[in-house]
Amino acid sequence: MTTLTETRDRTTTAPSTTLLDAAGRTYFPLAFVARLPFAMMVVGVLTLVVAGRDSLTLGGATSGMVGLGGAAIGPLIGAWADRAGQRRVLLVTAAVNSLLLLALTAAVYAAVPDAVVLAIAFAIGASAPQVAPMSRSRLVGLIHTRLPADRRPGTLSRTMSYESAADEVVFVVGPFVVGLLAAAFGPAAPMLAAAALTALAVVAFALHATARTPVAAAHGGPGTTAEPIAGDAARATHATPSAPVPAPRTQAPVSELWHRRVLVLVAGFVGIGLFFGATLTAMSAVTGDAGHSERAGLLYGFMGIGSVVSALAVSALPARFSLRARWLTAAVVQLAGAVVIWTADSTAVLIVGLLVAGLGIGPSLVTIYSLGSARSPRGRGTTVMTMLGSSVILGQSVASAGTGFLADAVGTGAALAMPAVAGVVILAAAAGNWRLTDR
Repeated sequence: MTTLTETRDRTTTAPSTTLLDAAGRTYFPLAFVARLPFAMMVVGVLTLVVAGRDSLTLGGATSGMVGLGGAAIGPLIGAWADRAGQRRVLLVTAAVNSLLLLALTAAVYAAVPDAVVLAIAFAIGASAPQVAPMSRSRLVGLIHTRLPADRRPGTLSRTMSYESAADEVVFVVGPFVVGLLAAAFGPAAPMLAAAALTALAVVAFALHATARTPVAAAHGGPGTTAEPIAGDAARATHATPSAPVPAPRTQAPVSELWHRRVLVLVAGFVGIGLFFGATLTAMSAVTGDAGHSERAGLLYGFMGIGSVVSALAVSALPARFSLRARWLTAAVVQLAGAVVIWTADSTAVLIVGLLVAGLGIGPSLVTIYSLGSARSPRGRGTTVMTMLGSSVILGQSVASAGTGFLADAVGTGAALAMPAVAGVVILAAAAGNWRLTDR
């Protein structure tokens, strides 16, 4: 007689023919919605503080503190998830982050010092649920443990393209949602909505069955599990012969995370974060000059349109167009768009520059995440993905604060030059990766 445990084991370990079968039909919509609060935070904080405290410098600094908190603590959250499992980590961070979003909204309009606002913003970034890197880690684990070997390379490439495209779609939707909510209901509305979404969608993502997915590490094979499962030995005894059984929990030394082939990817993502932060704050300066600072997210979203289109198109590129060549080409396109933004003399030209820059961002994100998946040390997949995501936040925080100060002290023209500076950083990292990567 088949026991309940045996039935559940066959369900969770039997091979699947497609990633959709392995993940379940609810996974992708849920993982998409759960990313949205994170995409709303930086833009929402900037919008809230600029409107509530009437200072682009403080707004940029507060937005930067969100990023700094995420960059400082995000990798630790990823390492915690590698050890304790995603479910526990997500539930804790979702609860804390929701409360902090509400606290910041109240603090901005209360008679509290700016230092308190900055401290809460740092805590928001530090407690931000790392949905995107954890989703990538889950899906890579499903590909390596649930799909036939001959399907894995192609599925992995398409999955990285989808994940980057999902980030880009959220990157488009998030600022637009912030802009629409702020214009319709006031600058506090986006933060309240982000708090509610975090409490609902992130918790649902944490409780999804894929939280127990074995996480595949570099060099093939599973290294750790996203959620520890009690009774692994007993379940392995009852598993069907063809079912892949997760390997014992092992992790590469921490020192392998600092290999230059990993660090060059981190540098690339810092540059992309610089680009995001500089562009967002520059758009706030442009719309502020026109008397509509709450519309910065709407203008900023045009860059995401090009990003989404190009990210989805990456999977159609021929294999002979190598990853290192893709990144270098995309970096050149992104820098060209930044130059157009810098020299724009009208809103129409500015939008063209944003669209062109987006065409470079999409392939860069897909390519760097693909390289990150391939170069992750064994058992450190979530950590590496979180390092990359946190690098974007770090760059965004530095650029937000710096560009906000420039806009107030020098003018909007100086702020519009900063995306080009970020583009140079990205191009330098792509060139460095070219030298470190075999043909």
